[in-house]
Amino acid sequence: MNHRIVAVLTWLALLTLWLPLHAAEVTVFAAASLTESLNEIAAAYETQSTDRITFNFGASSTLARQIEEGAPADIFFSADEAKMDRLEGKGLILKETRKSFLSNSLVIVVAADGGAMIESPKDLVTDKVKRLALAEPNSVPAGIYAREYLEKQHLWSAVEAKVVPTENVRGALAAVEAGNVEAGIVYKTDAAISRKVKVACQIPARDTPDIRYPAAVVRGSKRLEAAKAFLEYLATEEAGKVFERHGFVVRKPGSPP
Repeated sequence: MNHRIVAVLTWLALLTLWLPLHAAEVTVFAAASLTESLNEIAAAYETQSTDRITFNFGASSTLARQIEEGAPADIFFSADEAKMDRLEGKGLILKETRKSFLSNSLVIVVAADGGAMIESPKDLVTDKVKRLALAEPNSVPAGIYAREYLEKQHLWSAVEAKVVPTENVRGALAAVEAGNVEAGIVYKTDAAISRKVKVACQIPARDTPDIRYPAAVVRGSKRLEAAKAFLEYLATEEAGKVFERHGFVVRKPGSPP
């Protein structure tokens, strides 16, 4: 056999062996509201890297609990600081990698077709709304933020009995889409992905709770360098443009928790 062909075949064989050793599968546990933006960012990242990015999307409270129980996560991307604080307090994340990337805002949504006529948050206490969907207001960030807002407006005591709690913010959105509730409070970014709901009221920035999305590498990651690399990519201008296109407010890289 021609020596050049042998050399090429040998090189290809070595390359086949080398790639799996140098490619990693990074698992990101991320808040449900980040689904579309992170999937788009990961697809772009994978064209530049041999690493693969996989996701486990859900309520930040559920994801944090899974990490506490030993689930194999490499990065945690939470919809609030409290869940990250809890993991940091237990030594489960690498503190030096923690960054707050994003902000969001809250909106009140109704069905796009024939939805309740809500003109202000005060309408939530009227007969126009018999059921109000919120992500679980005692544990899930979107629900906690919504409850904080309603308490600040002195509306919580009047609407608490109407609340239909859901597993995460996408559950609240789905409840409005299905017509199971007259209204819901979700993130602005979630409302933007659905044609079945419309924004009845956007909660002013001055009244919006301090919504922040921190991300960090999980201490137990077996792919530390690959996880750190993807986390750094999330802070790039390229990734930031994707987040902004999906309606998030991008915080400056390196912003303190």
